[in-house]
Amino acid sequence: MNIENIKQPFIKIFPGDFSGNTMQRNTPKVLFSTIDPVGFDHPKMIAFNEQLSEEIGLGKFEEKDLDFLVGNNLPENVKTYSTAYAGHQFGNWAGQLGDGRAILAGEITNDSGRKTEIQWKGAGATPYSRHADGRAVLRSSVREYLMSEAMFHLGVPTTRALSLSFTGEDVVRDMMYSGNPQDEKGAVVIRTAESFLRFGHFELMSAQQEHKTLQELVDFTIENYFKEITSEGIQKYKNFFENVCRRTADLMVEWYRTGFVHGVMNTDNMSILGLTIDYGPYSMMDEYNLNFTPNTTDLPGRRYAFGKQGQISQWNLWQLANALHPLIKDEKFLEEILNDYGSYFWESHDKMLCRKFGFDELLKSDERFFTNWQSLMQNLQFDYTLFFNELEKYDDQKDLRQQFEDVSYTFLNDEKLTQLQHFITDYMSRLEENTISKEESLKLMHTTNPKFILRNYLLYQCIEEINEGKTDMLHKLTHALENPYKRIYPEFSAKRPSDYDDISGCSTLSCSS
Repeated sequence: MNIENIKQPFIKIFPGDFSGNTMQRNTPKVLFSTIDPVGFDHPKMIAFNEQLSEEIGLGKFEEKDLDFLVGNNLPENVKTYSTAYAGHQFGNWAGQLGDGRAILAGEITNDSGRKTEIQWKGAGATPYSRHADGRAVLRSSVREYLMSEAMFHLGVPTTRALSLSFTGEDVVRDMMYSGNPQDEKGAVVIRTAESFLRFGHFELMSAQQEHKTLQELVDFTIENYFKEITSEGIQKYKNFFENVCRRTADLMVEWYRTGFVHGVMNTDNMSILGLTIDYGPYSMMDEYNLNFTPNTTDLPGRRYAFGKQGQISQWNLWQLANALHPLIKDEKFLEEILNDYGSYFWESHDKMLCRKFGFDELLKSDERFFTNWQSLMQNLQFDYTLFFNELEKYDDQKDLRQQFEDVSYTFLNDEKLTQLQHFITDYMSRLEENTISKEESLKLMHTTNPKFILRNYLLYQCIEEINEGKTDMLHKLTHALENPYKRIYPEFSAKRPSDYDDISGCSTLSCSS
């Protein structure tokens, strides 16, 4: 691997703490602290994303590169650091936060000039670990490695995963915060992104009234990641905020298209580039439920439930607007952009739903149709992904119960079948208003609705197998997630078995996950 090409422009530009001290503390007026990975004596590689490595400019893996995958024996050119940021957590200002389990190696540029940041997750404590050890366990590392790649292949903007490795040590964790800590196998993931900058980085500098550094950070972000912005002065910062809002709304629509629920949409978990970032207690949607949250820490309020993600993203953007106000200095503009956000989001959301149903354009009558569909989905407990797969295959010559019983988590009695029949009748009538052919409509559905999603129970099975030293399921899931619009393994394109309904890690998880 070409690790000698990794550089650290961020720490050459911005104020930082160069002490290398891992003591957890406030580091005011800086954006990073230099820190070394802890090092592991007996690492072992579990998985390596060779295609991604080639794509970003690191090249092929060799045995000697195992040390780099866990942060051991780094060359002199790799000067490692963790960044400081702030955030609102569950709606409350949390003050200084930061990379508690993440240590950045820096940035690499490939032959076409594309820049990618590289960081370890789980390689040791940082000043921002908040009384934790900075390690990661196998289950959370597998979940991040597989899900970030699954999202990429679904077409959802996301960070990506380069490698997954055992550290060779055990880590003590209380998975459900139940007072029952246990030893678990430790692991490290290397994840990549164009940038890991979050809303929280801008919030931190603004809250500390470090307005010069705030401006330099925004200028750096625009120059490197928003090259479409060519305006100057205050207009440049206005265009920046508009662009972040647009990217965030587009991301939320993709989450709704695929049925992804993040679980912890704190402002420090919001990417400034509109990427899915920080895969903790997430879940893909099994049975459709707008109130579903996969995060036990989010109960009973369900602030981050599936149906609230659009609303919460707008709330988070309000906090970013407050942080950027010292540069933009125009309350009316910020309010207008944020009010327009809702209109843009809902229009984009409804156009996305049209594609899922095979409609070529959004009609005024579709609002009623979508409302009825949501009621149907929740009343009949349909699996979100499988319902659309079944709708693509609908045959009016076949028994309705037989066609849809395998995609429902409840028994379809006569009353429920009547509701389903009414919906199907409405749907077929709505299809007749298309201006495209039936074949084109089906193609639209095929390219919008995945056939495979990485469900929590599948991840649970995979983690159990890896713990036992087996990797067959890891390889099968990797192959399936790389082809989400094909039914590679029919057994994976099925609803969650009832055996997994109440198992921790299969439906809901804690932030420790």
